[in-house]
Amino acid sequence: MRLIQYLEANGAARAGRVSEDGRVVSALGGFGSMYELASLALREGRTLDSVVASLPMNGEEPYASLLRSGRLLPPLTHPDPAHCLVSGTGLTHLGSASTRDAMHAKATAQVEATVTDSMRMFRLGVESGRPSGNQPGAQPEWFYKGNGRIVVACGQPIVAPDFALDCGEEPEVVGLYVVGPDGQPARLGYAIGNEFSDHITERRNYLYLAHSKLRQCGVGPELRTGALPTHLEGMSRIRRDGVVRWEKPFLTGEANMCHSLANLEYHHFKYAAHRVPGDVHLHFFGTATLSFADGVRVEPGEQFEIDLPAMGAPLKNPLAVTAGGFELGGVRAL
Repeated sequence: MRLIQYLEANGAARAGRVSEDGRVVSALGGFGSMYELASLALREGRTLDSVVASLPMNGEEPYASLLRSGRLLPPLTHPDPAHCLVSGTGLTHLGSASTRDAMHAKATAQVEATVTDSMRMFRLGVESGRPSGNQPGAQPEWFYKGNGRIVVACGQPIVAPDFALDCGEEPEVVGLYVVGPDGQPARLGYAIGNEFSDHITERRNYLYLAHSKLRQCGVGPELRTGALPTHLEGMSRIRRDGVVRWEKPFLTGEANMCHSLANLEYHHFKYAAHRVPGDVHLHFFGTATLSFADGVRVEPGEQFEIDLPAMGAPLKNPLAVTAGGFELGGVRAL
């Protein structure tokens, strides 16, 4: 199923279902959020699909108009954004190590003697990131992005802080989860994501990776229920005044990854702090395609577009930059 969250014309939040042909959106009964629907499914021991299928459709509107309206919301949110954890795993895709190495490369005659930590981490994934039995595979790179306040809906600007050195997209698939009352994570489905990072900060020193990830991100517009196709082909674009300035195809899905999704999920949810009942998790699964690796610098006013047809409508976000907000000495003593 193709599910979304949006605002009705009167401003009321609503959960909706996109028709399979992508033409119309139907409001799902009286439900105002995907979180409410997931909570009902967990309470009744049903799948999200079965709950949605049992609901009356209360009104329709053209999906194309809704996409242009600015009324879309991220496909999964928590009533309290502090209870939404946004995180990700890197070096998970075949080709991701070469992209990362290109960012961190240093000229050397002793190639093997100076293998980067990125390449070592990637090799671990290739060797044992796809376990076939009950034992976990290699632990992937993991990072924290923020809480639910950093998640931006399709059509809304991704806002970079004024101290950012780079404003680069990362086209990815995002896993959407709610932790059940018993502490067991439940996957609602998947969405398109723009993980958005500061690659210049990261390139200065790999230990700045954590800083480079503390940025907003785009997720949506749709939540796709069911199994993720093993092979997905998409296109990442940068547009200026509606004209494509840069574009590049990208591949994702397990057939193009060195880690299985199950292994990535295990290493995220093995921590008890990530299994708090009622919490929402949005987890980015990684990429191997960046405009930054091609020497592109995205400027305010330009638009990111991540098109992954199997996941529904593309994710589009313009770039903006905020001014000020905090200064040295801004912490006061009580």
